Amino acid sequence: MDVLNYLHKKIENRPVHLTLLDPEKQPPETAAKIASRAADGGTDGIMIGGSVGISQHTLDNTAKEIKNTTDLPIILFPGDINGITKHADAIFFMSLLNSRNPYYITGAQALGAPVVKKVGIETIPMGYLIIEPGGTVGYIGDARLIPRERPDIAAAYALAAQYMGMKLVYLEAGSGADKHVPAKMIGTVKAAVTIPIIVGGGIKTKEDTAKVAASGADIIVTGTIVEKTDDIGKIEGKIKDITSVIKRH
Repeated sequence: MDVLNYLHKKIENRPVHLTLLDPEKQPPETAAKIASRAADGGTDGIMIGGSVGISQHTLDNTAKEIKNTTDLPIILFPGDINGITKHADAIFFMSLLNSRNPYYITGAQALGAPVVKKVGIETIPMGYLIIEPGGTVGYIGDARLIPRERPDIAAAYALAAQYMGMKLVYLEAGSGADKHVPAKMIGTVKAAVTIPIIVGGGIKTKEDTAKVAASGADIIVTGTIVEKTDDIGKIEGKIKDITSVIKRH
């Protein structure tokens, strides 16, 4: 599957929705059930990853179980070099551009590149930006958080990502953040670049989704809404609430 082309074709008509699953938050079989319910709810793809260490065994099994339950693309969203498995369709090969630590800008990428080549999955180069409040990923990635009131800084980083040849730029408020990326910041970045914009973190309701989509997000990522659901049977409805808003934009 050409995942980047798949995303581009979807974006031509409306924003894309991706469901993010952290393999360490549930057993592989449960992750597969969640992915299946999310697919029934209209999500366009499954992202797998987390900001804290993931065991290779758990990651492999999670990807395999999900692949057995849905034909949607599985995209790796690695927090470090151990977030790679041959059982996914693609990897967001990303650089945390506003990290203080060169390891997260180019170091981990250099260590991980030979592994990615060996497993043979599609690479999607992506500029990754952490916006206040940043959450765990901001702490782990030693990010110099972009202030919420400075959309111009986010736009400058995003434009740099585009000029460096990256195919996507991701604006991340942090998993479970109490606020999503500000609408003004999304709009400012959208006006500055021609590559698709991903927005994640703090998107918990239909209203949040509507604001993010209307501001110019091309891809919207949600994870907490499925992580916080104790009844897997309710996940389809929760995702459908989100995707129904997206499909109107």
